[in-house]
Amino acid sequence: MAKQKTFDPYDMFKKFSNQWEKQMNDFIYVWTNNSDFVRFSRLNSDVHARYLELYKRNQEFFANQLNLPTKSDMANVAKLAIQSEEKLDSLEEQIWTLQDSVDSSNKENETMVEVSRDIIKLAKQLKTEQLKAKKELAETKELRAELQEVKSELSEIHSLREEIANLKVLMAGNVDIGNEGEAQEESLVEERELELVTK
Repeated sequence: MAKQKTFDPYDMFKKFSNQWEKQMNDFIYVWTNNSDFVRFSRLNSDVHARYLELYKRNQEFFANQLNLPTKSDMANVAKLAIQSEEKLDSLEEQIWTLQDSVDSSNKENETMVEVSRDIIKLAKQLKTEQLKAKKELAETKELRAELQEVKSELSEIHSLREEIANLKVLMAGNVDIGNEGEAQEESLVEERELELVTK
């Protein structure tokens, strides 16, 4: 069997478009590879730039007359918005740092308040202890004074005892003296003891 070729319209169109593209590229190359064309295109681009500048100025003039925003106004607004956002961000960061510092200072103040409360408690305790110590000191002074009195009384009693002992010795030696003398001496000793006790 012989191979049969089928008609493919796409293949035909592809060949035609490739040839047409090649011819157009050659034509454009020949047309643009010319110094006159370069000069003409440069002149045309300069004129076009001047026209665009004039058009832009006229558009801005009419926009200002009608109080309408232009592209440059919108660009300026966008720049200002970006700058304001950046400033807001920096202010927000500063507020956060201030808030952190305020929180830390509040914590320090709380610790200072707690320390001062402890100091006040200690001062009150010291004051009460000082009052107790003053009372105890006054009591010890009173006790010391009383002890001095007791000591002096004891010394007087001791001297009285010695006198009594001397009197007994004298009395033992003077047995001949009558009962009247003994009674008088005993009454004198009793009066002397009463005087010492009442002091």
